[in-house]
This record gives sequence, C-alpha cells and structure tokens, in this order.
Amino acid sequence: MSLEQQIMTEMKDAMKSKNEGVLRSLRAIKAEIIKAKTEPGAGGEIDAATEQKFLQKMMKQRKDSLEIFENQGREDLAVKEREELQVIERFLPKQMSESEIKEAVAAIIIQMGAASPADMGKVMGVASKQLAGLADGKTISTIVKDLLSK
Repeated sequence: MSLEQQIMTEMKDAMKSKNEGVLRSLRAIKAEIIKAKTEPGAGGEIDAATEQKFLQKMMKQRKDSLEIFENQGREDLAVKEREELQVIERFLPKQMSESEIKEAVAAIIIQMGAASPADMGKVMGVASKQLAGLADGKTISTIVKDLLSK
C-alpha cells in the first residue's frame, strides 16, 4: 500500500472517530504528497525516497516549532506540534538511537581516515547519505563534530 493510500485510509478512520489532531496531521501529509506530485518533472508520481524526504522535512519543521513554542511558554501550540510529530513518526522508519549513530559515524571516520575537524565536510557527506531517513542531520552533525574534536 502506498503512502497516499495509507493516509487516505487513516483520514477516514480519524474522521469517523472525530480525532481532530490526527486528522490535521494527516491532511498536512496529504498536502505534501499533492505538492510533490505536481512539481515539475514528477509526472504525477513520487517514489519512496521522495516520500521519506518530505516526511523528514515535516518532522524537522515540527521539532523546530515545538522548541520555539516551549521556549515561549505556548503550551497550547506545543501540544499541537507534539500531536503532529507522533502522527508523522508513524510513517517514517524507526530512528536510530544516539549510541547507534555514534557507532555508525565512528566507523565512517575510520573508513575515511578522518582525523581532525577539518575533515568534517567529507565525513558529513558520507554520513548523511548512509544515515538518510534513519537519523536527524543536526544530531549527525553534532556527533561528527564531537568525535572529530577528540
């Protein structure tokens, strides 16, 4: 079943159960699907990699907004962002833990022979490709910087 079909099925269930938070999140995902399908060169179809990319982007946007709302004491808006994060996470592969990311990045550093913070760009390029969809870019960057600084 494609992502679009899953979203439509879950939207129907959310409407029946009158779950506004889930419905709002699913509508946002559906809007991204439609946007991706109508972009020049898409030909009305999107592949799994494109789906993962825009779901990751949506997660990042929600996390950034959540952080801002929490800092400003806007719990009413933070709750909505948390709801949307939970729904979007259901459609993404399980994210790697920080220790798993450290192991993977350490292996990449050894493989590339990186030794100093000057090599961060090379390591980030490889790490970002290998861990795409499995880890947040900000987390990867922090870990790479930390490991190369030692």
